Amino acid sequence: MNIPVLVGAATAEQWPEGPGDGVGCEELLVDAAIGAIANAGAGTTPSEMVDLVLVTQGLSMLADGAQRIAAAIGRPDARAVTYQVGIPQQTLLSRAIEAVRSGEARAVVVAGAETKRRDDLARRADATLDRPQPHAEPDELVVPKGEIVARPEVEIRAVMPVQQYALIDSARRAANGWSLDGHRDDIAAVWAGFNEVAQTNPKAAFPTPMSAVNIREPSDTNRMLAFPYNKWHNSQWAVDQAAAFVITSTELADSCGVDPDRRVFPHVGLESSHSLSLSRRADLHRWPAMAVLGQAAASHSGRPLSTVEHVELYSCFPAAVRVQQAELGLDPAASATITGGMAFAGGPFNNFVFQATVAMIERLRVDPGSMGLVTAVSGLLTKPGLALWSTDAPPSGVMVSDLVDDATAATTVAALDEHPSGEGSVATYTVVGERIVAIIDLDSRERAVAALDDAVSAAEACRSELIGTRVRVNGLKFRI
Repeated sequence: MNIPVLVGAATAEQWPEGPGDGVGCEELLVDAAIGAIANAGAGTTPSEMVDLVLVTQGLSMLADGAQRIAAAIGRPDARAVTYQVGIPQQTLLSRAIEAVRSGEARAVVVAGAETKRRDDLARRADATLDRPQPHAEPDELVVPKGEIVARPEVEIRAVMPVQQYALIDSARRAANGWSLDGHRDDIAAVWAGFNEVAQTNPKAAFPTPMSAVNIREPSDTNRMLAFPYNKWHNSQWAVDQAAAFVITSTELADSCGVDPDRRVFPHVGLESSHSLSLSRRADLHRWPAMAVLGQAAASHSGRPLSTVEHVELYSCFPAAVRVQQAELGLDPAASATITGGMAFAGGPFNNFVFQATVAMIERLRVDPGSMGLVTAVSGLLTKPGLALWSTDAPPSGVMVSDLVDDATAATTVAALDEHPSGEGSVATYTVVGERIVAIIDLDSRERAVAALDDAVSAAEACRSELIGTRVRVNGLKFRI
């Protein structure tokens, strides 16, 4: 059986200053892919062996990114596959590994790109950007399945990620018995640590130093989005960033003359496609599916994940990092990033895992023999992904799997009353403007999702704990 190995990795970035500056998303994507092939440093270009191209489609790109890469590298007959938003980026990496291992493909290019900054500059100036003519439809279009948000969450307008993650973080506060101030101190401190790392990352989009106090307190440049989250707790997606990799077999790497010091081996590529909306999760502060992945990864690698030398946790919001640390058994005081994370390195919407993986490949090449952990999140702590990489080949081969059955079995489901009426207690909440959005544990032992539109109550909920408060629910509204 073929031994999969990553031989090339590259990013492409731009920072347009005005409408129309820079290149389009498709061109940035191709630049990254060509850079990844060149990064292999091979005597014989591995592009001649590419049989499969896998690309994420995000905010900015047409559905034909994979075909554009295939054409640009001289492999127009390579199978082109596009993955829509809602599928973990780990899925593409895992498919590439399996395609090489099984012999389906000799070499695979995996890539993604976003150019939201360029798009935003044009939109604000009411300018129209030139877009390329679309190619043919991809050979395969992969679409997500499963419920991401429940109907009541949609109806009370609690679907934005910042609101959902704020609900998760508030549930963490209650589960750990923290005060509002202590909780805000914690999430500001962890993000200040991410900012310090970003200051050392030459590719970081937002490396300006920010203290924990700057991050913690709302201000004109750090407006509150959903309590306890301000702007700089949030992934910053207005960036133009692309990333790509080339994965092939050791045999092909040998035949192409790829130097051993360019090779990084996947040890684990895990995910769970189990999908469950937040309000249906019995434990609002937990992510059992990620714990399942972590246990499998530790077992296969023969070492606790807490001993992995280099770590990059998906970092869209503080809750994502803190929940992952708890589920994976990682030290909460240890660094969880080598890039600076999505708030400071930049959080391209459907591409950050690839940006982070390139950084991890670069780190491992200069620290041979060490191991790197990169995680993925799709949705709202919905579908996890986890990869382990090292310059050393895995003694037992690479483990690739969708652990959906184990994740489903480990996740306790709460019954959601979509038309509730009765009393209960607030399980978690967030404040958005003059509105409180809450998930409520009803006395009937079912769940409810409801909102309270009241400026006085909303302001008080930012000063005093609301979790545990008795409320009356009527449909999608509640009152204290």
